[in-house]
Amino acid sequence: MDVSNKKYVPKAARLMDQVREVLRFHHYAYNTEKSYVSWILQYIHFNNKRYPRDMGKHISPRCPLHGGKR
Repeated sequence: MDVSNKKYVPKAARLMDQVREVLRFHHYAYNTEKSYVSWILQYIHFNNKRYPRDMGKHISPRCPLHGGKR
């Protein structure tokens, strides 16, 4: 069964609540949900708590989530 075609519009107003709703809709494991939420929060804090949609799509090489050499 391919769930990638399913669209879900989260009802929550807060970003992290939306993330959790979407992950639960797609039946992700709880540990996966915790990891994704942790990564998103790290990214937001690294970028001085700016809202992700205001940051653009570029990930800085200095970001702890970048995965490259520092």
